[in-house]
Amino acid sequence: MALSDRERRLLAEMEEALATDDPRLQSRLAGSTMTQSRPRILLGVSLTLGGIAVIFAGLISKTTPIGVVGFLVALAGVLALIRSIGAPSMRTPRTKGARKSLGARLEERWDRRNFE
Repeated sequence: MALSDRERRLLAEMEEALATDDPRLQSRLAGSTMTQSRPRILLGVSLTLGGIAVIFAGLISKTTPIGVVGFLVALAGVLALIRSIGAPSMRTPRTKGARKSLGARLEERWDRRNFE
């Protein structure tokens, strides 16, 4: 079902208002924040699974050093996975200045959202 010209204009105005009011939400809805960390997540998962496979190979062959190497590879994979999930992507850098109290920061955010 096609949109009328009036509906297209209203939709375009709503998109522009969303982009100006909350650019972070608009960028998340556009899907631009997850593209950078996806390869790291895949690397972490593959290292973890590969390390577990090497651990089992060490258990089957009854060779302790192979198991230890597998554990280290799996540990590196888990650490890479944790870092990639918690990594800030596409965020604005913090400005250095006087640190405000929690209440002051919350009040400032409230004012920005509601009055600007």
